[in-house]
Amino acid sequence: MPKTRTEKFIMGILMTITMTYGMETFNVANQLGYGTMPGSYANMTNSVFLEAITDAPYMYLLVFLFSNLWGNRLGQGLARKIIRPQQDSPFFISLMISSCTVLIMCPTMSAAASIIFNVILGGAPITQFPAIWIGTIIRNYPVALLWNLFAAGPISRFLFRKICRREEE
Repeated sequence: MPKTRTEKFIMGILMTITMTYGMETFNVANQLGYGTMPGSYANMTNSVFLEAITDAPYMYLLVFLFSNLWGNRLGQGLARKIIRPQQDSPFFISLMISSCTVLIMCPTMSAAASIIFNVILGGAPITQFPAIWIGTIIRNYPVALLWNLFAAGPISRFLFRKICRREEE
């Protein structure tokens, strides 16, 4: 996939946009109570997607910053402890890198969201931050992993191939 610094930047932007918007949509739907309604998320309306757009811009910046500072590196470092590049299939390698990156980024973004939305904007006491943070991770991790593996990753790779047209080896 990305080989040059510019291509890595483009792929980083694409993954940031697809992951952030997907997770913001999920979290807005939760805040609006769709997860607890009979019929659950099948009751969502277009307003959920519009509200997610308003929360997303500064979250895009945080995701891009954190993923480039440590998320991608630590995730790939963890994956390298599991994969065997000469023996494992490219699919398995991609699966492990994505999963390990989510393992780093979900707690990171859950901490940022907990501080911003619960402590600063929500008025929760800072002493409650650890419990809020763990609860946010528990709620978001399964969705972040599945969203990354089955939506954000494939969409980003598809868009990357369209933007950076070149022969893949």
